[in-house]
Amino acid sequence: MLKKSEIKIGDTHKETLVEDLKRTQIVQYAGSSGDYNPLHTDEVFTTKIAGYPSVFAHGMLTMGMTGKMITNYVGDGTLKKYGVRFTSQVWPGDTLESEAKIVDIREENGENLVDLEIVTTNQDGVAVITGSATAKIDS
Repeated sequence: MLKKSEIKIGDTHKETLVEDLKRTQIVQYAGSSGDYNPLHTDEVFTTKIAGYPSVFAHGMLTMGMTGKMITNYVGDGTLKKYGVRFTSQVWPGDTLESEAKIVDIREENGENLVDLEIVTTNQDGVAVITGSATAKIDS
């Protein structure tokens, strides 16, 4: 768990979420989530009918991987709020890196909180997720 006494505004935490995302991982996520949208699982549909170059990852898969980075940083059970905007698609073969930046340290209702700005980028530096999170921290 983060400690207020050990952090400052502007501090960052960065992690590689996945290297060379496999189609198998996308299909496994479809199975675990129950989201079998053909854009994520059917190459023929996605390329021939929908006009995309390939199947692509579920936004929620990318959000989940990004969320794990956040909890790795702030600690399990401390996340109070987490929201993202999906800004670009994630393709098989992509490598994703995520960064959390401390933008505020504050107290609210007797709790110490940290506000984070989040960005997950692909290997080309393109943001695929932007967002924010708030977590409880120790003194």
